[in-house]
Amino acid sequence: MTNINWVNEAERQWGERADTWHSSSKQMWEIGSRKDIIPFLIKHLSDTAAICDIGCGDGYASYKLATMDFQVTGVDLSEQMLEKARDRAKNTSGQFYKADISDLPLESSFFDAVMAINSLEWTEDPLKVIHEMKRIVKDDGLICIAILGPTAMPRTNSYRRLYGEKVICNTMMPWELEKLAEENGLQKVDEIGVYKRGVDKLPVESLSLDLRQSLSFMWVFLFKYNKPLTEVVSD
Repeated sequence: MTNINWVNEAERQWGERADTWHSSSKQMWEIGSRKDIIPFLIKHLSDTAAICDIGCGDGYASYKLATMDFQVTGVDLSEQMLEKARDRAKNTSGQFYKADISDLPLESSFFDAVMAINSLEWTEDPLKVIHEMKRIVKDDGLICIAILGPTAMPRTNSYRRLYGEKVICNTMMPWELEKLAEENGLQKVDEIGVYKRGVDKLPVESLSLDLRQSLSFMWVFLFKYNKPLTEVVSD
């Protein structure tokens, strides 16, 4: 795997995982590690907001948002995932597109919010994806990004990089994403941590931010993007 095409390999691997992912996605979003993400996001939005879910997978989050009457567009690289997303959301207004999330076939400055839940790490160039998110969100729009924390076992997908192998998981620490985002024009407005069973019984809120992040299974950021005047005019 030293000379793989990242996009093609990511598409293949996520396509192979579609059935397994689909069997557990509802649980993740309803009672599991992702249950707090939608409430966390929508408390900052109007009731009719247009939301883009990039790396939407089998579309459970998109489906939930669409049933709440948000205007939802989902994007994913895997056609197998998208088939499940379209079927699940067939009685809603949700729309789904097959695309590399670092090159979105979407209108500039259209969405009130963009979300990337555990998808940014699976791209070859996370900064390019951030720039695409900035492009499609409106001025003063929101960008919600969740990445796996230090205690999440799925991060082992990137381990073989230490042998010089090219892997399709771009592991990053929460502080790295925050720094990358803020150096590229995003302003943090909110954040939440998700913890494994056991850790959530500790007084984590009394700890410093870096210690809370170091204990996290997942960290969820909400950023705001104020577009420069030249970018607003060009859009």
